[in-house]
Amino acid sequence: MAFFRNLFKESGVRDVITIFHAPASSVSIRAHTILKQAAANAQSTATIDQAGEHGKESKTERTDFDLEVHEGPPTPDQLGSILEYLGPSKAGSVVKDATGASDAMRKFNKDAKVFQSPVIVDWNRGRAVVGDDESEILKLLRTPKDA
Repeated sequence: MAFFRNLFKESGVRDVITIFHAPASSVSIRAHTILKQAAANAQSTATIDQAGEHGKESKTERTDFDLEVHEGPPTPDQLGSILEYLGPSKAGSVVKDATGASDAMRKFNKDAKVFQSPVIVDWNRGRAVVGDDESEILKLLRTPKDA
Protein backbone atom coordinates (compact mmCIF):
# COMPACT_ATOMS: atom_id res chain seq x y z
CA MET A 1 0.00 0.00 0.00
CA ALA A 2 2.83 2.43 0.84
CA PHE A 3 4.25 1.74 -2.62
CA PHE A 4 1.05 2.97 -4.28
CA ARG A 5 0.82 5.98 -1.95
CA ASN A 6 4.36 6.98 -2.95
CA LEU A 7 3.82 6.08 -6.60
CA PHE A 8 0.85 8.42 -6.94
CA LYS A 9 2.05 11.06 -4.49
CA GLU A 10 2.23 14.47 -6.08
CA SER A 11 5.72 15.84 -6.52
CA GLY A 12 6.56 18.39 -3.84
CA VAL A 13 3.70 17.32 -1.54
CA ARG A 14 5.02 16.62 1.93
CA ASP A 15 3.72 14.16 4.50
CA VAL A 16 1.94 15.53 7.54
CA ILE A 17 2.98 14.65 11.08
CA THR A 18 0.40 15.73 13.66
CA ILE A 19 0.86 16.12 17.38
CA PHE A 20 -2.22 16.26 19.56
CA HIS A 21 -0.70 18.57 22.13
CA ALA A 22 -1.69 19.66 25.65
CA PRO A 23 0.33 22.84 26.37
CA ALA A 24 -0.19 22.44 30.14
CA SER A 25 1.48 19.00 30.14
CA SER A 26 5.26 18.76 30.55
CA VAL A 27 5.24 15.44 28.67
CA SER A 28 3.41 17.05 25.76
CA ILE A 29 5.76 20.06 25.78
CA ARG A 30 8.75 17.72 25.58
CA ALA A 31 7.25 15.74 22.67
CA HIS A 32 6.43 18.97 20.86
CA THR A 33 9.99 20.23 21.35
CA ILE A 34 11.44 16.97 19.98
CA LEU A 35 9.23 17.28 16.90
CA LYS A 36 10.09 20.95 16.31
CA GLN A 37 13.81 20.17 16.54
CA ALA A 38 13.46 17.20 14.17
CA ALA A 39 11.50 19.32 11.69
CA ALA A 40 14.15 22.07 11.82
CA ASN A 41 16.97 19.53 11.40
CA ALA A 42 15.17 17.84 8.51
CA GLN A 43 14.72 21.18 6.79
CA SER A 44 18.40 22.10 7.14
CA THR A 45 19.42 18.60 5.99
CA ALA A 46 17.24 19.01 2.90
CA THR A 47 18.91 22.30 2.06
CA ILE A 48 22.39 20.84 2.52
CA ASP A 49 21.50 17.69 0.54
CA GLN A 50 20.14 19.75 -2.34
CA ALA A 51 23.43 21.62 -2.57
CA GLY A 52 25.74 18.64 -2.33
CA GLU A 53 26.21 14.93 -2.34
CA HIS A 54 23.61 12.74 -0.64
CA GLY A 55 25.37 11.11 2.28
CA LYS A 56 24.39 8.27 4.54
CA GLU A 57 22.34 10.59 6.79
CA SER A 58 20.08 11.68 3.94
CA LYS A 59 18.88 8.10 3.51
CA THR A 60 17.71 7.80 7.13
CA GLU A 61 16.57 11.36 7.73
CA ARG A 62 13.11 12.27 6.59
CA THR A 63 13.04 15.67 4.92
CA ASP A 64 9.55 15.78 3.52
CA PHE A 65 7.11 16.42 6.36
CA ASP A 66 5.07 19.26 7.74
CA LEU A 67 4.36 19.46 11.45
CA GLU A 68 0.77 20.17 12.51
CA VAL A 69 0.00 20.99 16.13
CA HIS A 70 -3.53 20.44 17.46
CA GLU A 71 -4.26 21.63 20.97
CA GLY A 72 -7.40 19.57 21.28
CA PRO A 73 -8.53 15.99 20.85
CA PRO A 74 -8.78 14.31 17.47
CA THR A 75 -12.04 13.78 15.65
CA PRO A 76 -13.69 10.37 16.19
CA ASP A 77 -12.47 9.29 12.73
CA GLN A 78 -8.92 10.38 13.55
CA LEU A 79 -9.06 8.53 16.87
CA GLY A 80 -10.20 5.40 15.02
CA SER A 81 -7.16 5.64 12.77
CA ILE A 82 -4.84 6.29 15.72
CA LEU A 83 -6.17 3.23 17.56
CA GLU A 84 -5.71 1.16 14.41
CA TYR A 85 -2.11 2.37 14.01
CA LEU A 86 -1.24 1.69 17.66
CA GLY A 87 -3.04 -1.63 18.05
CA PRO A 88 -5.68 -2.62 20.60
CA SER A 89 -3.24 -3.11 23.49
CA LYS A 90 -2.39 0.64 23.48
CA ALA A 91 -5.99 1.93 23.66
CA GLY A 92 -5.66 2.69 27.37
CA SER A 93 -2.65 4.91 26.76
CA VAL A 94 -4.68 7.11 24.39
CA VAL A 95 -8.09 7.08 26.08
CA LYS A 96 -8.11 7.02 29.86
CA ASP A 97 -8.98 3.60 31.31
CA ALA A 98 -9.94 2.10 27.92
CA THR A 99 -9.66 -1.68 27.73
CA GLY A 100 -9.66 -1.91 23.94
CA ALA A 101 -10.41 0.01 20.77
CA SER A 102 -14.21 -0.25 20.97
CA ASP A 103 -14.16 0.74 24.66
CA ALA A 104 -11.90 3.68 23.79
CA MET A 105 -14.27 4.86 21.06
CA ARG A 106 -17.30 4.51 23.36
CA LYS A 107 -15.62 6.50 26.16
CA PHE A 108 -14.29 9.13 23.76
CA ASN A 109 -17.68 9.63 22.09
CA LYS A 110 -19.21 10.14 25.54
CA ASP A 111 -16.54 12.67 26.65
CA ALA A 112 -13.57 13.73 24.48
CA LYS A 113 -11.74 14.88 27.63
CA VAL A 114 -10.67 11.27 28.21
CA PHE A 115 -8.18 11.63 25.32
CA GLN A 116 -4.62 11.66 26.65
CA SER A 117 -2.03 13.85 24.94
CA PRO A 118 0.53 13.83 23.50
CA VAL A 119 -0.07 11.57 20.55
CA ILE A 120 2.09 11.94 17.44
CA VAL A 121 0.66 10.62 14.18
CA ASP A 122 2.20 9.96 10.78
CA TRP A 123 -0.96 9.78 8.69
CA ASN A 124 0.79 8.85 5.44
CA ARG A 125 2.71 5.90 6.88
CA GLY A 126 -0.03 4.80 9.28
CA ARG A 127 2.00 5.06 12.49
CA ALA A 128 1.55 6.71 15.87
CA VAL A 129 3.48 7.24 19.11
CA VAL A 130 2.07 8.07 22.53
CA GLY A 131 4.10 10.13 24.99
CA ASP A 132 7.51 11.77 24.84
CA ASP A 133 9.88 8.85 24.26
CA GLU A 134 12.43 10.57 22.03
CA SER A 135 13.72 7.36 20.44
CA GLU A 136 10.18 6.27 19.51
CA ILE A 137 9.32 9.69 18.08
CA LEU A 138 12.51 9.79 16.01
CA LYS A 139 11.89 6.21 14.88
CA LEU A 140 8.42 7.24 13.69
CA LEU A 141 9.98 10.08 11.70
CA ARG A 142 12.82 8.05 10.20
CA THR A 143 11.60 4.53 9.61
CA PRO A 144 9.55 3.66 6.53
CA LYS A 145 6.29 1.86 7.32
CA ASP A 146 7.41 -1.23 5.42
CA ALA A 147 10.66 -1.56 7.42
